[in-house]
Amino acid sequence: MKPLADKKNNAVSSNPFLHEFNTPFNTPPFGEIRHEHFVPAFNAGIEQGLKEIDGIVNNPSEPGFENTIATLSRSGQTLSRVSNVFYPLSNAETDATMQDIARQVAPLLADYHNDILFHPGLFERVKAVYEKRNMLSLNEEEKTLLDKTWKMFVRNGAGLDAASKARLREISRELSQLSLKFDDNLLAETNEWFLHLTSLDELSGLPESQREAAAEEARKRGLEGWVVTLKAPSMWPFLQYADRRDLREKVFRAANRRGFNGNQYDNREIVKQIANLRLERAKVLGYDTHAHFVLEEQMAGSPQKVMDFLNELLHAARPKALKDLEEVQQLAQQSGEPHPIEYWDWYYYAEKMRKARYDFDQELLRPFFELNSVVKGIFELAHRLWGLHFVPNQEIPVYHPEVTAYEVYDEQDTFLAILFLDFFPREGKSPGAWMTGFREQERINGRDLRPQVSLVCNFTRPTATKPSLLTHGEFNTFLHEFGHALHGMFSQVTFAELSGTNVYRDFVELPSQIMENWAVESEYLDLFARHYQTGEKIPAEMVEKIVATQNFHAAFAAMRQLGFGFNDMVWHTIREPVSIAANEFEAAAMAPARLFPPVSDTMISGSFAHIFAGGYAAGYYSYKWAEVLDADAFRLFKERGIFDKKTAAAFREHILSKGGSEHPMTLYKRFRGSEPTLDALLEREGLR
Repeated sequence: MKPLADKKNNAVSSNPFLHEFNTPFNTPPFGEIRHEHFVPAFNAGIEQGLKEIDGIVNNPSEPGFENTIATLSRSGQTLSRVSNVFYPLSNAETDATMQDIARQVAPLLADYHNDILFHPGLFERVKAVYEKRNMLSLNEEEKTLLDKTWKMFVRNGAGLDAASKARLREISRELSQLSLKFDDNLLAETNEWFLHLTSLDELSGLPESQREAAAEEARKRGLEGWVVTLKAPSMWPFLQYADRRDLREKVFRAANRRGFNGNQYDNREIVKQIANLRLERAKVLGYDTHAHFVLEEQMAGSPQKVMDFLNELLHAARPKALKDLEEVQQLAQQSGEPHPIEYWDWYYYAEKMRKARYDFDQELLRPFFELNSVVKGIFELAHRLWGLHFVPNQEIPVYHPEVTAYEVYDEQDTFLAILFLDFFPREGKSPGAWMTGFREQERINGRDLRPQVSLVCNFTRPTATKPSLLTHGEFNTFLHEFGHALHGMFSQVTFAELSGTNVYRDFVELPSQIMENWAVESEYLDLFARHYQTGEKIPAEMVEKIVATQNFHAAFAAMRQLGFGFNDMVWHTIREPVSIAANEFEAAAMAPARLFPPVSDTMISGSFAHIFAGGYAAGYYSYKWAEVLDADAFRLFKERGIFDKKTAAAFREHILSKGGSEHPMTLYKRFRGSEPTLDALLEREGLR
């Protein structure tokens, strides 16, 4: 494998990745890390990892769990150290140089992983251990790791002929490059488009907070007037409140044309290439489709079960969603709208209906969800449930001045983790919100290496006159991502591959989505929701309206998610390469869940990073799948009390601390006592 060309920089001693980090809690020394450190560190990590593989293969001792499976698990520490910094930064704080580095190292990493998977001597040792697994005295986690390691080799072609392996190598290189290009294109399209407003008429309907944020954005760009962008805190309120229908349409179309503009950032052919290569890889590996390959190792088990699940939810949601649409259409007509509403009208008139029906304007919530208060409120929830406390530490290096770092301890004052919080949109940050980490939890040589978890969001920025005031939706997102963080921070396993969120994709959203339930609990909101200026506690009637509106248009929201789920599954159940235009393919895929006519010259897939640049290919259904789990699980809290420590302790013991060390349904039944059903979800969303 040819290493990347790199200039010899004063060598190993100056590269922070080639040593243990000499920082508080061994966190990354961001102030010392330079772009030029990454390529040499990747090369050194690959070289070291391959030497460690050779050491396993050449071990004269009989293959056993410790000298083969466990040693393989612990290999590649240098590569993990650099990867665990580079890839989180690539999403949260990237630039052109970082993007170029990512393109350079992607084929090297693909080759490295294939060198491991296709190493005949290594596969033979893994096979030898697996074949005598029933004679080994392994605990449950060791059994899981052995099974996962064996499947990793077999499912990825270790037993195939040389020609097939060579083609798999080529495919993995191509896919790694295409996914990076997709992501780079999406970030560029999101950053480059903006709507410049120059008259008060164009601001009609916008709340004062949004006007001020738009003015701040214009000032940043050196423009007079106001600017609306495609970043969530700017785009969604504009679609909800702007009176100018033509401007709402512009913003909506721009958001849904990302990757579909016929320019250098166009993702149409990339989407088809990714789907077709995934199909080819699946066939080489002996599977009918990519979805068959993926779902073999998920709770759902098969594409048919996923489609049955999506269709069952579709059957429950469609009648209510159509009724919602009819009511919103009637309101639009009463408001003087002469035409049937289009998709860009939905959020505007739906918000008017919410206000009319419940005398409730979501903007009135913002003053009660000032970001610092929300942080304290979420920390308080973790304290009441699990006794956690969070200690800010300004000595821990951070990668951007806006990032804050905390030490996390449990009720026994045992150190659990480092938590980084990064809240606001930036040019170098991908859209959305996510949990990531700079180190996984694992045990090595008797040391429990605690995780370093990071939450990255794109929340409403403070302005010249106001602090960051969150929407209730942003607060809900914070709770969601914090649930992922808990999954990482509570991890208590031995092997990194099984720690924290390294679980089945359709199980990983349970810890995140269960936390969202507290967002509408008055007993919880009363603890922290105070007006940022007056200190007034959130009024009881406002909390009642939050609760009353929690199912407002839930069926419509479900249909939107189901549309994404169908789109994902159809892309990944193709049995022949896609030859038609990507937008035509998508239109047919999403048709079952469509409530509006297709919007011409738009396409979701061109910006659908979850499935084309993330880990959710043939897995987007997992959000709805996990809602079934979380609704059923939260019932137990509702029965016993939303701050019940016994229930929280059981959730920590059986779910949060176990990672992927056992099958998720085994863990879930251990916590809940039985398998979940759809009942709790349908009841919660008013669909039954």
